[in-house]
Amino acid sequence: MLGAGALVAVGGGTAGAADANLVQNSGFESGLSGWTCSAASGTTVATPAHGGSSALKATPAGQDNAQCAQTVSVKPDSSYTLSAWVQGSYVYLGASGTGTTDVSTWTPSASGWQQLTTTFKTGPSTTSVTVYTHGWYGQPAYYADDISLTGPGGSDPGDPGDPVPTAPSGLKTGAVTSSSIALSWSTVSGATGYNVYRDGTKVQAVSGTSATVTGLAAATSYQFQVTATNAAGESPRSAAVTGTTSAGSGGGGGTVPKHAVTGYWQNFNNGATVQKISGVQDQYDIIAVAFADATGTPGAVTFNLDSAGLGGYTVDQFKADIKAKQAAGKSVIISIGGQNGTVSINDSASANNFANSVYALMQQYGFDGVDIDLENGLNATYMTQALRSLSAKAGSKLVITMAPQTIDMQSTSNAYFQTALNIKDILTVVNMQYYNSGSMLGCDGKVYSQGSVDFLTALACIQLEGGLSPSQVGLGLPASTRGAGSGYVSPTIVNNALDCLARGTNCGSFKPAKTYPGLRGAMTWSTNWDALAGNAWSNAVGPKVHGLP
Repeated sequence: MLGAGALVAVGGGTAGAADANLVQNSGFESGLSGWTCSAASGTTVATPAHGGSSALKATPAGQDNAQCAQTVSVKPDSSYTLSAWVQGSYVYLGASGTGTTDVSTWTPSASGWQQLTTTFKTGPSTTSVTVYTHGWYGQPAYYADDISLTGPGGSDPGDPGDPVPTAPSGLKTGAVTSSSIALSWSTVSGATGYNVYRDGTKVQAVSGTSATVTGLAAATSYQFQVTATNAAGESPRSAAVTGTTSAGSGGGGGTVPKHAVTGYWQNFNNGATVQKISGVQDQYDIIAVAFADATGTPGAVTFNLDSAGLGGYTVDQFKADIKAKQAAGKSVIISIGGQNGTVSINDSASANNFANSVYALMQQYGFDGVDIDLENGLNATYMTQALRSLSAKAGSKLVITMAPQTIDMQSTSNAYFQTALNIKDILTVVNMQYYNSGSMLGCDGKVYSQGSVDFLTALACIQLEGGLSPSQVGLGLPASTRGAGSGYVSPTIVNNALDCLARGTNCGSFKPAKTYPGLRGAMTWSTNWDALAGNAWSNAVGPKVHGLP
């Protein structure tokens, strides 16, 4: 299904040709000086080298993706170009802490040196950014060389009048909920900002001496540290403190059944059965209308029923069919993204536009909520803002679903996963797409190929152990071989995976350490492809989902 919905993540303007390279030791001629690599994953080698006598070699292992990073001084409201020469499989280049939209680019396979390039604009108070490279889980070592960031330089980090600040002191926890922990610390002289780390990973950058870390799992302990920053660099980390969230049921969002089947309904004719909403099989509890359309206003969406392509289906019939499904206990939501989706939510204005326009569609057509299917990534900060704004308008019955790709949910540091955790109290279900994927890392650190029960269970385990409630996890599969390019599995495999996760039975070689009887259920693309195949998928998977403990 669900094609790419590209988010625009490039700032205005470009760096001038005369701008100097702001990256220190950009060619790794001085070893790893100026660079920090996660889990001691990096080293320098003489061969291969793109330029000079050395290059970076970094090797992913287990849950570590071999990220090597450097913090660089920049100027606010300025445009920058970031580039690097890389070699290897699944090599990424990016910049974080830009103050606008963090950016990254990647190559799936570079057998020789390949240049990656991206651009961004800094925010009004941004004085430093972090540039980085990393590989991918289960992949061999990658190489990087001649990393360049061009644009206006910030303050000279070597200026003795502007030293790197000292580590903050007095870090302590404050108010605690089931999904958040408040922190505070003492002011550091000369600091212009602070970074907050959770279990060793940077999760926030703030200007003051307090922060609230959200998107946490209930009844779970976390370790926190903070650093102080200015134009000269980042301080060492503070002493660590531990905070524990309160107990909570986890998982809000919508009045859907405890165990639910989600199906995408196609507002177009692509060779699958043409359906009206009234014709959707009764096994489906959540019907996601695919798709909303972007407008000329950033972040805003609309919906245009394809009456002609659907055999004369009128808007009045469509609305009446939605009401009938709701009267039968079903939820009908509008999906954002898909193959032709171009919705971009990367600032507060577009987040507000999104919330306002989706709420308007809910009022116009009677939709119960929204599905997020932006497959080329999203901005966690502003998507969170958009969905919370929508929730404030729509109330507690709002249904929010998400359909990320497998790569989007490999780590809690990914923007899709962050967004899900950020809205955990209002999120209904994440139906990850276990197809069109290729091999991915399971929660046990092993690599699994799509098409097996182990692929479904070991990847679901990452979400289940990464902070989502079992009620917020569903398995997304194609309804037939024609529904996706790859990754179709028979309904029997889907049902075995559901049994394995919920009951601990019918597992493959991977067996979770515990069971998750509250698992929400399953999703398919699409109700139309299912109908073309005689509803074989929903007739088999529906009863299994509804019969879960």
